[in-house]
Amino acid sequence: MIFGMTYDLRADYLAAGYGEEETAEFDRPDTIDAIETALKNLGHQTVRIGNIQSLVKRLAAGERWDMVFNIAEGLYGFGREAVVPALLDAYRIPYTFSDPLMMSVTLHKAIAKHLIRDLGLPTPDFAVVRTPGDIAGIKLPYPLFAKPIAEGTGKGVTPASKIAEASQLETVCRQLLDTYRQPVLIETFLPGREFTVGIVGNGGRARSIGVMEVVLLENSEPDVYSYRNKEICEEVIEYRAVDDDEAREAVELALKVWHALDCRDSGRVDLRSDANGHPSFIEINPIAGLHPAHSDLCIIATKFGMSYQQLIAEIVEAALERLQGFRGLGV
Repeated sequence: MIFGMTYDLRADYLAAGYGEEETAEFDRPDTIDAIETALKNLGHQTVRIGNIQSLVKRLAAGERWDMVFNIAEGLYGFGREAVVPALLDAYRIPYTFSDPLMMSVTLHKAIAKHLIRDLGLPTPDFAVVRTPGDIAGIKLPYPLFAKPIAEGTGKGVTPASKIAEASQLETVCRQLLDTYRQPVLIETFLPGREFTVGIVGNGGRARSIGVMEVVLLENSEPDVYSYRNKEICEEVIEYRAVDDDEAREAVELALKVWHALDCRDSGRVDLRSDANGHPSFIEINPIAGLHPAHSDLCIIATKFGMSYQQLIAEIVEAALERLQGFRGLGV
């Protein structure tokens, strides 16, 4: 097969004048190299397409591919992760990972939590601050946790995100509204362990490839998996492969979330436990990072004995299996 590859290269955006934090979710060249090598090892041909602007030009020029391996994050709006899948749907070109609807739903953390809560699955109580006038209406018990509603890679998360009282809530919400120009998600802060569950597959074949606990070391920013902690994770975080009762409860919930949100092929579900040791849904990443050494999904795979090559192979196999018999029905 001929695989097109869509992605956002961080260096391209930095060269265009965007900042370090703005581009934090975008990929490094060695990630693209690794994915391409893995696809070629599977016997496929590859074509590097790049970002949405490049995809538009190449589609308009008449170029087509058998499938697209899509990890493009996009830059603006709640639909930024959905733009490439929507465009590929319009041209009836199949692609890996989730469809435009789920890309938008899962990026907007409050919408995802509404769906999960309505299905009776555990997630921390929450509220949304869209304007400064909404702050006074927050009635959740302290401590609280605040973050931008549609960012990843810990953007907007600092030690100040854990909020102890009303004046701090006012200050943090105003700062986040001003900086990120999007609503702020306010959640009940959960004091327990933090897990991330890697998932591969669709339908009844979806499975966890392992559970990793995120353990903050003494020199980390306390209590929060923050932007800074993620940027220097080798120095301040210990990633532990875990398989105890609490971790198995996290897997069970993660798979329920995966099915509830109709995510596809592979991704990662983040959870945190309450004071009684029961995990709750925090958020889901339907296009988890794929850097072989630094991305959480790949770290999970490695810790549980799955090579990078095998991970990419299983993602591609899941996508191809999903497509059998469904062409023309929103692939």
